[in-house]
Amino acid sequence: MTRLHLVRHGPTHAKTMVGWSDLPADLSDHAAITRLHDHLPTDALVISSDLSRAADTASAIQGSRQRLPHHVDLREIHFGTWELRGFKEIEAEDPGLAFAYWDNPGDVRPPEGESWNEVRVRVDVVVDRLIADHTGRDLIIVAHFGVILTQVQRALGLDAQEAFSHRIDNLSVTEITHHGDRWSVGRINHCP
Repeated sequence: MTRLHLVRHGPTHAKTMVGWSDLPADLSDHAAITRLHDHLPTDALVISSDLSRAADTASAIQGSRQRLPHHVDLREIHFGTWELRGFKEIEAEDPGLAFAYWDNPGDVRPPEGESWNEVRVRVDVVVDRLIADHTGRDLIIVAHFGVILTQVQRALGLDAQEAFSHRIDNLSVTEITHHGDRWSVGRINHCP
């Protein structure tokens, strides 16, 4: 049994599509950081995306926990030419594609970006490797909205649209357990 504690990074306060851009997290809410640190298992391993908003959040909650190297494949969705643009601007440019991307996620991709299914495959490979390498451990994975939802989708057997219906707040924890032959889901979007 391997327990995953999927933590969404601290807020960036951006009002645009933020995927692979390396925007910093606002980690000024020390009380929230302390609550999150104290909520997580003390003997867990910590790993994060290589983007600073996730890596810095991981550092803020790490404490005495062992840290694994950052992993590039734990990055957020690659939004391509939509990166750092607002939804209204994207929708005005190509309303059909924008609607299809959010209404029917799967193989639809933003220009020069990646589809939901591609993100899911990318993240599944990393999580499977982490589970294989650290079976029986608690793993704190500090990552992004999309990354966390890929694992909610997988564990609950949802389609992509159903996965997108879940809210994942900044500095929240989603708890998923791998039992070898099955998954179970504890709390989703828990804010300690």
